Amino acid sequence: MIRVGIVGATGYGGAELVRLLAAHPHVKIANLYSSSAQGEAFENAFPHVYNLGLPALSPIDAEQMSKENDVIFLATPAGVSAKLSPQIVELGGKVIDLSGDFRLESPDVYQSWYKHEPADAAWLKKAVYGLTEWNKEQVAAANLIANPGCYPTATLLALLPLAKSGWVDPRSWVVDAKSGVSGAGRGVSLGVHYSEINESIHAYKVGKHQHTPEIEQELGRQSGTEAIVQFTPHLVPMTRGILVTAYGQLTEQVTQTQVQELFASTYADKPFVRVRPAGSHPRTKEVYGSNYCDIAVHVDERTQKVVLLSVIDNMVKGAAGQAIHNMNVMLDLPETAGLPLVPVFP
Repeated sequence: MIRVGIVGATGYGGAELVRLLAAHPHVKIANLYSSSAQGEAFENAFPHVYNLGLPALSPIDAEQMSKENDVIFLATPAGVSAKLSPQIVELGGKVIDLSGDFRLESPDVYQSWYKHEPADAAWLKKAVYGLTEWNKEQVAAANLIANPGCYPTATLLALLPLAKSGWVDPRSWVVDAKSGVSGAGRGVSLGVHYSEINESIHAYKVGKHQHTPEIEQELGRQSGTEAIVQFTPHLVPMTRGILVTAYGQLTEQVTQTQVQELFASTYADKPFVRVRPAGSHPRTKEVYGSNYCDIAVHVDERTQKVVLLSVIDNMVKGAAGQAIHNMNVMLDLPETAGLPLVPVFP
């Protein structure tokens, strides 16, 4: 069995990793690590996993973690992994980082958007961006994987086929994204207070959300053309889920059938992307609790724009599930191992 350690286990991302890995046929949850609850039982924080026989929370020590685990997931706040991940990898460990510390290639861009000290530039180049559907070969050979952000996952899976096709002006992308509250993490603040968000919806970080350069970077990397994205996130009063509605200006006269076939062929062998039939309008409820991204394509011939709808569960495909998918590829396991193949409904 593969020994797995989870750093930052008491957050939502860590708890979701525990839930999914507990059912993984090739994995044993060997260690759970926390900087704030050392020695405590994990079940005290998350009683829903009371009967799993999980280890108590241990202190964070890179050398010890490298000895005790085959793979380490870091579900930590921004800035922590930048220092910890290189130590673990240098000691022979494999790391999948769920924070944003290794997603951006440029230290200056990271510091500008995240407002934290960046990781060493050499390690930023060594890290593999773990959008598995597009970087599978690199993920399979990696020791350090930067798990994509939740918004970029839903956005990039929708935009990349057209970005590579050349059918859309790469500077015309407009992305309207809506997320459930769990994306803000488990910390308590006024912004996620029940009476502040219930029966309300609002935009936030307009023009300055830290996932914007990540989306633009990967669009450019995959297409070879500089991309500009107008990205606006919104918070909606639900626990899980992301809905992305993206708009791009077509530069060629293409039909609904052509674009539909492009997406179908692109994702034909990708087990976690489901291209919906023409005319479909996917809902977040239809991927709840799963590692799926459902995408629908609409070509508006009147405006010569393409409208893309993309939905994911932000805690699974947008975080823990995608991290496990990356682990499966990294360790040459079946891609779908340990990941639910049927969403929860209703």
